[in-house]
Amino acid sequence: MLDKIKQKKTKKAEATEELRVMQEELIDLANKAKAQKLPVIITIDGWSAAGKGSQISRLIKYLDPRFYDVEAIRSPNDQEKRKPWMHRFWQRLPKAGDMLILDGSWYRDTVNALMFGEIDKEEYKRRIRDINTFERQLTDDGALLIKLFLHITAEEQKARIDKLSSSEITRWRVSENDVINNRNYDKFFRRYDKTLERTNTDYAPWHVVPANDKLTARHDILTTVSTAIKGACEAKEKGERFKPAAQFDTIEVKPEEFKLVKTKKLSEIKMDKALDDEEYGRKLEKYQNRLFELQNLCYQRKIPVIIAYEGWDAGGKGGNIKRVASALDPRGCVVKPIAAPEPSELARHYLWRFWTRIENDGHFTIFDRTWYGRVMVEPIEGITPKERADMAYREINEFERQLTDWGAVIVKFWINIDKDEQYRRFKERENTPSKQWKITEEDWRNRGKWEQYEEAVDRMVELTSTDFAPWTIVEGNDKKYARVKALKTICKMIEQRLLADAE
Repeated sequence: MLDKIKQKKTKKAEATEELRVMQEELIDLANKAKAQKLPVIITIDGWSAAGKGSQISRLIKYLDPRFYDVEAIRSPNDQEKRKPWMHRFWQRLPKAGDMLILDGSWYRDTVNALMFGEIDKEEYKRRIRDINTFERQLTDDGALLIKLFLHITAEEQKARIDKLSSSEITRWRVSENDVINNRNYDKFFRRYDKTLERTNTDYAPWHVVPANDKLTARHDILTTVSTAIKGACEAKEKGERFKPAAQFDTIEVKPEEFKLVKTKKLSEIKMDKALDDEEYGRKLEKYQNRLFELQNLCYQRKIPVIIAYEGWDAGGKGGNIKRVASALDPRGCVVKPIAAPEPSELARHYLWRFWTRIENDGHFTIFDRTWYGRVMVEPIEGITPKERADMAYREINEFERQLTDWGAVIVKFWINIDKDEQYRRFKERENTPSKQWKITEEDWRNRGKWEQYEEAVDRMVELTSTDFAPWTIVEGNDKKYARVKALKTICKMIEQRLLADAE
């Protein structure tokens, strides 16, 4: 791709009026995108000294600063290294109607990390896969993603680096890596080129900008950005999906295949499992003590553990979580209760609020309800169209696979009770003053949709019980049995992971 770019020079006299018109048009388009709640993400990558900062300054010069953010992406700090590598990009996603402009992006993280020996080629390939997944998920959700690569020649890069280095005022802007980038221009050229080719998709195509001449670069950037926002706004008005224009032939990214674990339907689960008080007390102590030991090993080895709880209303999730959390050192464990999304969460991709809640490596994150609401509650209650909700099975498997690649142990529970037991617990809550706050009209309404929810759960478990993040159905009619089974399952899965690491 890069070898097809011809550097050119634009005459100022010819471009001044056209640039002014385009700049005014961009202001109107930005306001239109705001009104239509279109999230716009612009990534500006390219060679060291290609002029990314100055081009961003010109791009935003007349835009309303209340509705855009500019983020400079540099090497991850120590805190960011303790999260999944894509975490810091998910965290930065703009609200619907806002604009995010990135000076460097997930591409900088990937290419530089490989070229400077921070990751190997296998990790590089995984990151390319993660990037294509991330960009598809964002555009499927309605975001506009504009990817710009500022391309300059080796001679131009050297001249700019030399000029910056010669002044005490600008010398700080040149790093050792910038010099290495120029010294090894041909190697970086090949890696940049391969990376652009492997991520040049129809939903997020690359726009390579000839940037030897700054005026030419400004003209191309304004044209690309304005054209894309205009097209996306027009498509949204028509209720259509926007297909951005591609500068080069795009690639087709095949869906990732996941190995699914065979599961049973809820109706096939025998619900007669129970423990007496003596056996419960003995086993509870045994597995809580073991879990505490395993937590210390996970912390030492920086293994994150993510425990996801779903289940029927009144299924006993709270009591179950309490027995797990009480066994752990609270300094390395956080419980995340998930309620209806806040306005700021509704304004972003539904996975955003879960990505941003992931704790550091070596820590436990326990979710009381999860991302699976997307395929259960939302389509049944008409919150999310079925077509969009159906896409979530793939997105969720991709999300959990990325967490597993990060090193996480993922434990997923469906706390199952039968309909009669739920009724008994609902009535008990109604008749017990200290528990009445736990029962609402919504709980009774949901009970009326039992068959719909059971069908949704069966499909959810069938399509998302992968070999790296399988579901465990917990027989919950007897709370004591359910608590011990959950603790035992968590211990077993962590032990399996520690054993695999030792081999």
